[in-house]
Amino acid sequence: MPRRHLPISIQTFREIREDDYYYVDKTGFALRLIEEGKAYFLSRPRRFGKSLFIDTLAELFEGNAALFQGLEAEQRWDWSRRYPVIRLSFGGGVIQNRAELDRRILALLYNNQEALGVTCRDATDIVGCFSELIARAHAATGERVVVLIDDCDQPIQDHLTDPAIAKAMRDGLLKLYSVIKDADAHIHFACHHWPRRARLPAKAASSQVSHLTGIAAPAE
Repeated sequence: MPRRHLPISIQTFREIREDDYYYVDKTGFALRLIEEGKAYFLSRPRRFGKSLFIDTLAELFEGNAALFQGLEAEQRWDWSRRYPVIRLSFGGGVIQNRAELDRRILALLYNNQEALGVTCRDATDIVGCFSELIARAHAATGERVVVLIDDCDQPIQDHLTDPAIAKAMRDGLLKLYSVIKDADAHIHFACHHWPRRARLPAKAASSQVSHLTGIAAPAE
């Protein structure tokens, strides 16, 4: 029997399962989050595999049952339901300024429109487009939306030596979270990665992120 390999630097759940890499089953942890709450941000620990975990959540909500054979979720998840998943990731390349960040966000929203088969014609700004995308995806599928945001701290981390740019990036990203809060009626679950180093402002942003529950996942 061939020896299985460790999934070093692999952040795609499908690849790990289909290519038979070793996998530490975190689906039980995922199920507990889903059952006990609705909106989370993952802050630590380091090397928990947050990108892989978010990808695992996406496969779970999209109902890809074959990938979960032999895992805890196989018997506990309702595979008859599939949720529309909006995925945003900011890990690809350095974003130099706020204008570039706004363009990246809009591009990601348009990509999700195509993936979900919906069109948002009534808004071209970030808040309006994101709000409309969530509402239309809910209306088109009959299921409330799942929002997963990965590497959302990266635009901030890339500019820690320039506080002005880092703050501009943070303020731009907070727009997304304000939409998630306001669109609560259309959202089934939301999770994103925001580590402790990318600190949120104590007062200015409190109303925008007050709906999020911080998760410091236990290390394996």
